[in-house]
Amino acid sequence: MTTSLSELHALNRRNLLKLGLGATALFATVGLSGCTPAPSAKGLYVLRDSDLPVLRALIPVVLEGTAAVHAVEPVLRSLDDKLAYLSPAMLKLTRQLLDVLSLPLTRGPLTGVWGAWDQASSEQIQAFLRRWQHSSFDLLRMGHGSLLQLLQMAWYGLPDAWADCGYPGPPKI
Repeated sequence: MTTSLSELHALNRRNLLKLGLGATALFATVGLSGCTPAPSAKGLYVLRDSDLPVLRALIPVVLEGTAAVHAVEPVLRSLDDKLAYLSPAMLKLTRQLLDVLSLPLTRGPLTGVWGAWDQASSEQIQAFLRRWQHSSFDLLRMGHGSLLQLLQMAWYGLPDAWADCGYPGPPKI
């Protein structure tokens, strides 16, 4: 019995090109981000100036329907506080994810957002999130899940978010 390549989900020309482009962009970004560690943004522990436009654009879209859309800065500070407690390995991965989203070389091809994040519409950001959520590449799907978890963790860790979800807060001891 012979099995054709298509039955084995072999890479066709288009998927091979997509894989090559994605891998090249990702490795270029990872290589570039490792050259010079950028300092944290003023008043923050971990987040860098290059991370802020990405996160400011994502927060209102990812947390749509919550009061977080009007509390972007508190969510950023909450995220920064939580990232400060990550292991060095996890922090490195998180920074690499944010680098992929920040650098124009990788942002356009991988997200479909070709201009600056602060110029992206919520529809463009939603399309990017759907693209990563349903990607055939595990790495992009994991990036999507990580972004959502990080931003939701940052928002729902704030006392202001508790009323939105009916949580009375931790018990008083």
